[in-house]
Formats: sequence, C-alpha cells, structure tokens
Amino acid sequence: MSVGQSCLYFGQVIHRRFAPKAHRLRYGLFQTLFDLDDIQHLNDTLTLFSYNRFNIVSFYDRDHCGIDSTPRAHVENILAGKGIKFDQGKIMLLCMPRLIGFAFNPLSIYFCFHDNGELIATIYHVNNTFGERHDYVVPVRPPPGRIIQQTCRKVLFVSPFMDMDMSYTFKLLLPADDIATIVQGHDRSGRMLIFTAFSGRRRAFSDRNLLSAIGAYPFMTIGVVFAIHWEAVKLFAKGLRLRSRPAPPAEASMGRELSV
Repeated sequence: MSVGQSCLYFGQVIHRRFAPKAHRLRYGLFQTLFDLDDIQHLNDTLTLFSYNRFNIVSFYDRDHCGIDSTPRAHVENILAGKGIKFDQGKIMLLCMPRLIGFAFNPLSIYFCFHDNGELIATIYHVNNTFGERHDYVVPVRPPPGRIIQQTCRKVLFVSPFMDMDMSYTFKLLLPADDIATIVQGHDRSGRMLIFTAFSGRRRAFSDRNLLSAIGAYPFMTIGVVFAIHWEAVKLFAKGLRLRSRPAPPAEASMGRELSV
C-alpha cells in the first residue's frame, strides 16, 4: 500500500566537469521525497522501511541534522534565524534514504511550504566526504511557477579539485509526476565548471516499489561514495592537484531567486 504524500522518484544522474579537465559520468538511482510529518506513519505501515532504526530502507534524523534535533526542528530554526516566516507548514525532503545501514547524500533539498500550500523557501543541504555539512537557504517569491531558479555563493568545501571562488545556480522542476534538479557551478567570470542533474519519475512509497528500487539499485548509497572516490582517483591521474580545505561555515548561508 502507499502512504501519504511521500513518494519515490526513479531516474538518472548526469555529472559533468568542464574545467580544468573535462570529465563525465552517468548512473541510475532513486530518490525519496519525504513529507517529514509522514515518516512515522511510513514506519508503522510498511515492512521494508523504518524510522530511526535499521531496515533495508530507513530514515535516520542524524543523517540530516544534529543528533539532538529532528529535520523539522532543524529547518524551522534555520528559517527563523533568517527571518523567513513559516507558520509550521509542510516540509518535503528530497534525498537518498539509508540503504542496508549506509547513508550519504551529496545534496538533499528541503521544500518549505506555508500551511496554505504556498512554497516559501528551499534549503539545499550539502554534505561533503569529510563529514561536513552546510545549508544554503533561498526564499521563494510568491507565487512560484513549476520551474524555479536560484543562486548562492559556494561556502562549503566539496571537491578537493575545485576552488572555493564559485557560485551555484540551482534549477528545479518542482515535485509532481516527475521531478528535475540541476546544479551548475560557475567561476567568477561566469564560466561553467560543473553540471549535475537528476531527473526522475514518481512512484508510490510502497513496499512493492521499495523492493523494485532495492532490486535495481542495491548498493546505491555506498556506490555513490565509491564513485566519488574513484572519480577523484581518475581526476588525480589526469593531472589535477588537491586544494586546501577551509573550515566549514558555522551558520546557514542565504541565496537569492533568479528570474526564469
């Protein structure tokens, strides 16, 4: 059976690096769109999914915020700290779940809605492979269309081969029967350095579809980490050298919306 508004998206990721050396990869995966208020219900209803305990597919709060918080409290604190009025509306989180006890999300996206259903902000939650994380917060001007475009300055060290003097452009096709997320990285001159895109089709959050996802991508999360490190080896072999890693920012940073 399917539960609530949480769902799965089956699709593909494309990653391209344009400079200083060209590089490209493509792989299939699935992502979960969680209604944060629906997770306990999913836990109580489904066999293959658990909340804050081990299962084949699971969701742990600590994968997305501090050990003494919950994702909802984390998001509400960020929005309040940035002066964004929220009114305790719905929060949807697009991410990869924990599979067979392992989780890693290079990028998760929170969609924050007023209680009237109006999207008011997005939060881009970035993790690097050094155990650091950062939230980029971008208010949304009402009324948003299905496609939104936003930008922010890079402040968290991610790739050891990329400089910090960059900006990100995020392009989103908001969740419906399909979804698309695009991230472009540009240097100060506007030259595109990296391009990453995920596109997927919606499926119900059910045991049957979880079983299909596990069958198609059994080592998805650990495979992403392996792919990141394997691609790093190949980039190093191409002559790229490591950049020094600055300390991560202490607070969330703000971005801004762009005209579509």
